Amino acid sequence: MISVFLVDDHELVRTGIRRILEDVRGIKVVGEAENGENAVHWCRDNHSDVILMDMNMPGIGGLEATKKILRVRPETRIIVLTVHSEDPFPTKVMQAGASGYLTKSSAPDEMIQAIRAVSSGQRYISPEIAQQMALSQFKSHDVENPFKTLSERELQIMLMITRGSKVNDIAEQLSLSPKTVNSYRYRLFDKLQINGDVELTRMAMRYGMLDSQPL
Repeated sequence: MISVFLVDDHELVRTGIRRILEDVRGIKVVGEAENGENAVHWCRDNHSDVILMDMNMPGIGGLEATKKILRVRPETRIIVLTVHSEDPFPTKVMQAGASGYLTKSSAPDEMIQAIRAVSSGQRYISPEIAQQMALSQFKSHDVENPFKTLSERELQIMLMITRGSKVNDIAEQLSLSPKTVNSYRYRLFDKLQINGDVELTRMAMRYGMLDSQPL
């Protein structure tokens, strides 16, 4: 029996996935969380074979939660389930230790296939994303996504800024000092050649880095 833990800030998404998996032989949903912090706390005292993890949530988000969970539960297989299909998200997530990457437009059968694949020790990236990752290697430099230059931490802070989080909130959620958060903030501004949060949000929208749908 493959045990699965669900992490998504939308209750409708969690309910939908739970209902799909309840009908699948050999898979059991053992719990759920509405944000990354709660998922990390749950994993300290509990175990699941596979975690389905949303990428963009209030608080620390899926990327940071993935890293924290794998520190305490390195045997856990994490599949990131998100609306983001553009690089650098898939690359950063897989580098953080995730075992799979699916978009929320994936069919239920593909999600089940991914769960079974990662639970047996394989990695799974949906064909749509794998193709985009391959094609991105051949894009000319002038159209390359500038967000690829950001580190994992800078990418996480960028997402939190574009969701409206303030420096002190980010510092508390990531267990950093406000000064350190501002250092990351100015560093990513410099890499992207922009001057502030408003420009950052506009650029993120232009390159498809923000959720364009409610799920």
